[in-house]
Amino acid sequence: MFGAIDHIGVAVEDIDEALKLYSEQFEMAIQYRETVPEQGVEAVLLEVGDGHVELLRPLGPDTPVGKFIENRGVGMHHVAYRVVDVAAELARFKSLGLELIDETPRIGIRNSTVAFLHPKSTGGVLVELVTPADH
Repeated sequence: MFGAIDHIGVAVEDIDEALKLYSEQFEMAIQYRETVPEQGVEAVLLEVGDGHVELLRPLGPDTPVGKFIENRGVGMHHVAYRVVDVAAELARFKSLGLELIDETPRIGIRNSTVAFLHPKSTGGVLVELVTPADH
């Protein structure tokens, strides 16, 4: 069951340029910055209320975010919902017939546990399930 919106992922080509908008103009505080080679991205989390905006810069054109930008351009990439147990939620959604991108959870930014549901099953929106490491 979803506990909250953890973050909204935004695909960008130039993370430092995007930070001018989000950090300087929108005045969102930078909370964390990390390169996640396993997912092919550089990511920055910015604070907004109890959640975050996550800027995602692809490390190359053949990464998932790189392909997303090539096909759809920059902009909203995914919505991430906070859950208590990613593996249990994956099993629940699979039993309901939803298409999974990840059959098992993996490690995301800040050592969180994450998994993705395919947008074909979720009304055209890429959905991420996330359990923060400090949860």
